[in-house]
Amino acid sequence: MASTTIDVRSILGGLLWFGSVSDRVIKQYREMLFGGRTLQDFPDTPRFIINATNVQTGSLFRFSKPYIGDWQIGRYLKPTTSVAEAVAASSAFPPVLSPVRLEFGPNAFATDPGPSHRAPFTTKVMLTDGGVYDNMGIETVWKRCRSILVSDAGGKMQPEDTPHADWARHALRINSVIDNQVRSLRKRQVVSAFKSGVRRGAYWGMWTDPGEYPAASHLNLPPERARVLAQTPTRLAAMPDELQERLINYGYGMAERAIRSFFDPNALAAARFPYASSM
Repeated sequence: MASTTIDVRSILGGLLWFGSVSDRVIKQYREMLFGGRTLQDFPDTPRFIINATNVQTGSLFRFSKPYIGDWQIGRYLKPTTSVAEAVAASSAFPPVLSPVRLEFGPNAFATDPGPSHRAPFTTKVMLTDGGVYDNMGIETVWKRCRSILVSDAGGKMQPEDTPHADWARHALRINSVIDNQVRSLRKRQVVSAFKSGVRRGAYWGMWTDPGEYPAASHLNLPPERARVLAQTPTRLAAMPDELQERLINYGYGMAERAIRSFFDPNALAAARFPYASSM
């Protein structure tokens, strides 16, 4: 899947022909990866949850086998929503891949109705990337679980010596500043909870210095090479096999160090990376 470009063809198709960009992304996911599978094809345990952001209510919208919905519109039990639609909504990065529009019957969200339990909130749901509301995807588990492992592959805003002053590009830069602050606050919340003992777990991210984890490791993670990998663009675009393998090796090595340093010192001490490609 990571060897296939989805975003460009979907954007051009949505702009030049009938149908929306999100419709074409859903079609690509269905044809290449998920087929006709629905949320009911997930196992009962462990619980898989796919997050999106409800643009209408501003709340986290959850896709899972037991239900979909958010606290403002209510829950739709045992949904037959396709996995392709759920993943497309979760990855509908604004502005070009967003929004994803899903339509439902008037009585779909009948369980636990909230303050927005009425049409069109319940019949024409407009969704965007789950990271807009919760970039780390931990909101769902934070109130329910004491042990939490956080893998953060998100990008990081970089300094600009001469930011653009025109309205469009300046607005994008300001939005990046706001987004970066929200991400930083969430990370500090997670790390602080681990340090204080409120939660047990570990955090590792694309921009974390491997040297911050004290556990000894057989996996060599040179900081300068890690920084190069951290700058990989977040896109639904084809990626060379070698880069895929290096990213997987890096994530594997970071997970091992973080888990053995701060969560379980007796966890597997890996002897080698999953792929032969150097990190």
